[in-house]
Amino acid sequence: MTVGGTKAGARLRRALMFVASLVLVASAWELYKLVGPEHGGRVLGARILPRTENSSMPHVWDMLARFRRPEVRGSSRTVGAAVAAGAWYTMRLALAGFALGCVIGLVLAIVMVRFRLAAAALLPYVVLSQTVPLIALAPQVVSWSQHLTLLGAKWQPWMSVSTIAAYLAFFPVAVGALRGLQSPDENAVELMDSYAASWRQTLWKVRFPAAISHLIPALKLAGVASVVGAIVAEISTGRRGGIGRLILEYSREATSDPAKVFTAVIAAAVIGLVMTGLVVAFDVSLSRHRPREAAL
Repeated sequence: MTVGGTKAGARLRRALMFVASLVLVASAWELYKLVGPEHGGRVLGARILPRTENSSMPHVWDMLARFRRPEVRGSSRTVGAAVAAGAWYTMRLALAGFALGCVIGLVLAIVMVRFRLAAAALLPYVVLSQTVPLIALAPQVVSWSQHLTLLGAKWQPWMSVSTIAAYLAFFPVAVGALRGLQSPDENAVELMDSYAASWRQTLWKVRFPAAISHLIPALKLAGVASVVGAIVAEISTGRRGGIGRLILEYSREATSDPAKVFTAVIAAAVIGLVMTGLVVAFDVSLSRHRPREAAL
């Protein structure tokens, strides 16, 4: 009972801290809007401080109220409904990219752990891959994939968006998994060798359990990165239906309706939080099956 009560109390504290952080961000926004320069400001000669007039920085309550109003004049669909539909679409594309990125990252990590030469050859290119500007890469991926077939089926446009999301997601998984798979104590590995265990058995019995503590943070980063990749891909390729397209469309109305574009930005942040929450739920489910000493 004590352990269960401690866990419940910890979860309640985390939930309260999350709510408090949201209140703190909203309060900081309103405080800066109250005391900040209306037309922005300069620091050491560089224009850094954002403008605080309503056209650039609407009130928090105005942004929240905009969810309830019609998307366009005379429409029966509210902004909230449009943003929810776009967020769900982008969420599915990001999930597909996240899954693909995890598979690619784990495979690369296993190969690099198994073969030292592969680690020396592949790791620099894994790092180098993240220096390519995503906004320039996205249209190229769409162009290259137009005539592709996958298991006999024609390549669908949404697959290009998920592929770009996977491009950002695989990197933290590959690096985190590699570091985790290399983390077991050498004595544990030598013990498995003394039992004539195969490399695969050592991988599953020793290396993967030791890698969990490194892999969970990497999965959180990968989840958020997949959302960023999906949104940037939607904006770059003009893919309709997702939150990225809504950000692009609503930004055209930012002068006359500044709160509208922030609704899509808020939805994008919520998608990232949901992806992180899924990884946390996965971690909690794993911890239930770990020995108590390992979970601590």
